Amino acid sequence: MQVYYDRDADLKHLAGKKVSVLGYGSQGHAHANNLRDSGVDVVVGLKRGSSSWPKAENAGLKVLETAEAASFADIIMILLPDELQGDAYEKEIKPGLKNGNYLAFGHGFNIHFKRVIPPVGCNVFMVAPKGPGHLVRSEFEKGRGVPCLLAVQQDPSRDTTQVGLAYASAIGGARAAVIQTTFKDETETDLFGEQAVLCGGLTALIQAGYETLVNAGYPPEMAYFECVHEVKLIVDLIYEGGMTNMRYSISNTAEYGDLTRGKRVIGPEVSEAMRKILADIQSGKFAEEWINEYKCGMPHFSELRKEAGNHPLEKVGSSLREMMPWLAQNRLVDKSKN
Repeated sequence: MQVYYDRDADLKHLAGKKVSVLGYGSQGHAHANNLRDSGVDVVVGLKRGSSSWPKAENAGLKVLETAEAASFADIIMILLPDELQGDAYEKEIKPGLKNGNYLAFGHGFNIHFKRVIPPVGCNVFMVAPKGPGHLVRSEFEKGRGVPCLLAVQQDPSRDTTQVGLAYASAIGGARAAVIQTTFKDETETDLFGEQAVLCGGLTALIQAGYETLVNAGYPPEMAYFECVHEVKLIVDLIYEGGMTNMRYSISNTAEYGDLTRGKRVIGPEVSEAMRKILADIQSGKFAEEWINEYKCGMPHFSELRKEAGNHPLEKVGSSLREMMPWLAQNRLVDKSKN
């Protein structure tokens, strides 16, 4: 495995190149602001009337409509939502591409599943931060960085790795580590992590724990603190030094319960479900399902989102967080800005 750091990157590979960041969501705002702060000539590409337009302008960034931003740049970083990229590419990005341009992505979904097929004369690379965009920005501002994955799909100019590495360095990734990979491996592992562990698995586990305690007659507030609030405390210990570090910090009683009961909850049936989830990702079944959901207007997704947002856990959590006003200070997510 090839790993790069700032000492391996040279921002001269971005010198004289204009960069367009298409999209100003979680990742888009982080990339654009970090690039600007690193001295890169960057503009943001958005639809006219987008709610993100004033946010980008208020951050001091130049904003152009998507098609104009794409044709303006030498490096076009596409950070639009996965489900929008295929249509946006055909209608607004592809017409402005020139041989020698660098088409870049923050996630491999649309290249790997062939929703976007770039011209052979374009260089294609990916810089995928291994963390949400709000963390990419906040870590950069602290002088730190979020590790990134780097992949090259097409390299007619013979310098795409160097350009991609310079880009990763400019957004702060090489302060931590930049790991060489492929579009395939990044896409499939990222989707699996999101669905089985980081988002889907974790939130389902939290919700099941909360419901178990409440249904057994315990106060919802106690269930929230035990199954939601304290998750961050445990995850921070794991993030800092792995499972062993976490177990060193907790009580012997907690550690014994961890080692003897955890596998009762996450047993063979969970591993089998994970294998099936991975198979759906690898075959393209999940990608097809998601794109079809989007094309139908996302009715099922909207219902699921509404149902999750109305869960009692969310209402209890909202009232409890009001008791801890410091949680609202220096928030990673500020919807008025990013």
